[in-house]
Amino acid sequence: PHSSSTVIPEGSRAAAGIGCHFMVQWMDRDTEGFTHMGGEGAQWIGEAPFSTRRHIFQNLGDGTYNHSGSLAIRAAAASGVNITYKVLYNDAVALTGGQALEGSLAVLDIATQVAAEGAKAVAIVTDEPEKYGHVSIASVDHRDDILSVQSRLADIEGVTVLIYDQTCASEKRRRRKRGTYPDPDRRVVINERVCEGCGDCGKVSNCVAIQPVETAFGRKRQIDQSVCNKDFSCVKGLCPSFVTVHGGVLKGAETPDVPTTFPEPQRAPFEAPIGVLVTGVGGTGVVTVGAVIGMAAHLEGHGVGVIDMAGLAQKGGAVLSHIKLAPKREDVTTIRVGPGGAAAVLACDIAVAGSAKVLSALGPDTKVVANTHEQLPGDFTRDVDFSLPSRRIIETLKAKSTTRTLDATAAASRLFGDTIAANTLVLGAAYQMGALPLSAESIERAIALNGAAVAMNTAAFRMGRMSVADPEAFQRMLAQRAGAVLAHRVPSETLDGQIERYAQSLTAYQNQAFAKRFTDRIAQVRACATGPLADGLVRAAADNLYRLMAIKDEYEVARLYCDGAFEAQLASQFERYDRLTIHLAPPGLSPRDPDTGRPKKIAFSGAILRFMPLLARMRRLRGTRFDVFGWTKERRGERALLAAYEETLDKIAQTLSADRIEVATAWAQWPQTVKGYGVVRERAAEAALKRAEALRLAYDQAATAHKSAAA
Repeated sequence: PHSSSTVIPEGSRAAAGIGCHFMVQWMDRDTEGFTHMGGEGAQWIGEAPFSTRRHIFQNLGDGTYNHSGSLAIRAAAASGVNITYKVLYNDAVALTGGQALEGSLAVLDIATQVAAEGAKAVAIVTDEPEKYGHVSIASVDHRDDILSVQSRLADIEGVTVLIYDQTCASEKRRRRKRGTYPDPDRRVVINERVCEGCGDCGKVSNCVAIQPVETAFGRKRQIDQSVCNKDFSCVKGLCPSFVTVHGGVLKGAETPDVPTTFPEPQRAPFEAPIGVLVTGVGGTGVVTVGAVIGMAAHLEGHGVGVIDMAGLAQKGGAVLSHIKLAPKREDVTTIRVGPGGAAAVLACDIAVAGSAKVLSALGPDTKVVANTHEQLPGDFTRDVDFSLPSRRIIETLKAKSTTRTLDATAAASRLFGDTIAANTLVLGAAYQMGALPLSAESIERAIALNGAAVAMNTAAFRMGRMSVADPEAFQRMLAQRAGAVLAHRVPSETLDGQIERYAQSLTAYQNQAFAKRFTDRIAQVRACATGPLADGLVRAAADNLYRLMAIKDEYEVARLYCDGAFEAQLASQFERYDRLTIHLAPPGLSPRDPDTGRPKKIAFSGAILRFMPLLARMRRLRGTRFDVFGWTKERRGERALLAAYEETLDKIAQTLSADRIEVATAWAQWPQTVKGYGVVRERAAEAALKRAEALRLAYDQAATAHKSAAA
């Protein structure tokens, strides 16, 4: 929950301490510095008399509070400093494995204690305020109001305490798997055609379940349903593409029929200890793979040692499991796999597999199974263009070892409707390569003893074996369970094909005349561009001109909801569902958030989709005096931006020379970061216009330099 709990009012400052919330030091949370357990806020006691800042916030985990953090609150109260403690009530000691809190202090117990020990005001913030009823010791607010609550507490002299009550996201996933925590029967999906790829949803939620999806219209966003913790904070992103699916049943949930027997692989003699590395990311079950291997070795009477290097319990954080297997238990003297010491690497995550520690452990006899799926880390929530050097990592793995690649995540999703099965697929492939000195029977028995999704994981292990033993049969099974190919995800094979796709889209957007305006201007650029770099310039011009012409106004959003593409997207993901909720912020209807100034989204029932075709047909009014949406500041700004870009392309067409095509291509890309809706797009447009001016100067200087050289 620290993605939401650690946000503070603009201009404020916060401090970290011991616990998972330390990770906010790497986020855009204006959180500086940390201290030892039990000393949270003590640094401010010493600093406050010498600082012009009147007040700070201090994050404090509930486990730390129970251990010794309450002493820090007492010290701050005694000193008289102005500080707001934010007690982050996770309901578990999540940093070290999800243990129960010592003392089992509940939220109201903490509120009563801090009030008795000098807190001037106490506030409880939760996503379930109704469960508290009438409380006299503290105010109770919804977590959506956390900024205003913090501002109120910051104005009070002395020590104040905010208790943020929300169960740890990692614990939610664990408990839901065990059936001990409520699992809301709803899921969030993103209409990929409406999505702009601006990344605002990632910034407001900081959730790594938001992953990229490449389409013919650029990089968009999708929700990885297998790792979504159903926090639903991503819905607050200023974008009309978010839809809640109620009662949805994901496709591929039925376990496929898998052969039970395969030829046994050839293995090296198991006469001395060997090292195995498992790479992955938190929240995907990678630690379970190491545990299964360890249990299988134990069942066979072998020696085994396992060390899991986990990423601060962070979903999406790097996890690296070191495993030592030996013929006898007394042969295991060390566990860490050193340089050149890996007999096998199960690269369940390609990015972690490319780390220096893993690459140094490889040798010519190392057998590697690499999952080629790109699971982007938390950096993606802050950098919309973040990408991984996957191709380079795979080439390095192949150069250093015997490497086999497969997109285990895509296969798991298609075969089982759950990407969690991907790691077990990798395990099966590694076994069939002869990388593990264990029997299949022991591994399957270890899967059964683990007790989590036994049928699915057993089938996934066997499917991984099939991918090596009979690749053609494996591909046939994948093809049999393939859903319909979504047209908007299929890229055009040629530049001409992409230009034609854009023209067809603009015809549907407005009319043929509007599409001709696009093709004529691109033809002008193409006519003046020659040489090997010409296609790069033409593509840049086509991509950016299309995006600025096909503005997703109210008419276009309606059209993209009712033209069949979104219906096909839902059909490709769900067997069935009960109903939909569309999250929109219509102009003139959406209230403004008093803390951020952004419009608040309204949840509409799926019945609103019935009115979308009518609104879509009204696009004929676009640009006329009857266009009620066209006179808003946002729409006027978009028209001005398009005009500015058309001027850019006109100048390039009029002045381009062969020696300036590279700088012209850079200039033609100045609108590429203009994405999103409302204030998100406005800010991006302001930055883009400044960049456009700098690129124009560079283009002009290139012309001057060319003339000087010629003279």
